[in-house]
Amino acid sequence: MGHEPLTKIFSTDNGIVALNSPVKLRILEFLRKGTKSFDELVVEIGKAKSTISVHLDDLQEMNLIEEKSYPEDKRKKYYIMNSFCLACSEIPMRNHYNSHIGYIQCSGENGYSFITHLFHTVRFGMEAYGFDPKPIMKRLGKDVGTSIGQGFESKDYNGLLEELSEFWKDKRLGNMKICTESDPAVIVTNCYHCSKMPDVGKTLCSMDEGIIEGVLLSRLNLKCNVKETECYGTGYKHCKFVLEKKS
Repeated sequence: MGHEPLTKIFSTDNGIVALNSPVKLRILEFLRKGTKSFDELVVEIGKAKSTISVHLDDLQEMNLIEEKSYPEDKRKKYYIMNSFCLACSEIPMRNHYNSHIGYIQCSGENGYSFITHLFHTVRFGMEAYGFDPKPIMKRLGKDVGTSIGQGFESKDYNGLLEELSEFWKDKRLGNMKICTESDPAVIVTNCYHCSKMPDVGKTLCSMDEGIIEGVLLSRLNLKCNVKETECYGTGYKHCKFVLEKKS
């Protein structure tokens, strides 16, 4: 897949606007620094006046900028931002998103492979296009964990974690190991979710955080805060979840 342009999401009085035109984004970035005249924009962007005029008209129509006239000379125009940036796409996440799009095309009749890559496409696609999916993914994970928790049999904390590790392996979610030497934690290798991710500087398994929380709450009525502290996405060769019991 070819190079994809950067996408930014802007909030305006008329709603949300997604923009991926390199020239328009350069104009907005320049205007973000303050009011600019038409001539200043032409010099900064390095395009013909006619080209800049077309882009400015488009940006005004989308309500991203506003045109004003100098009081002393109505023929001279200047421009100001009429919006603000909510989010922008991230190249590492976009690259991973693109790879899953390619995997879907090659998954053929393998239903498990297709469903797996479809999930990853949705998950990483949201982030690739600038949205933070972590809060909603954790909420959804907790709903899933609460739903499946009643199907577990263990009646104590350690037993439930061991049962959860078997569940993780059986469902091909990865290999989970329980750590009890210091703070209670679980470590997952071969994580279904992110084991092929490069170091993108952030943890990625918020849905898994929610699932573990939901299972503990549903089966034992135990309120825990589960936080991923190490991840393939932060350069580790595993995912580590620290479990903190709430009083």
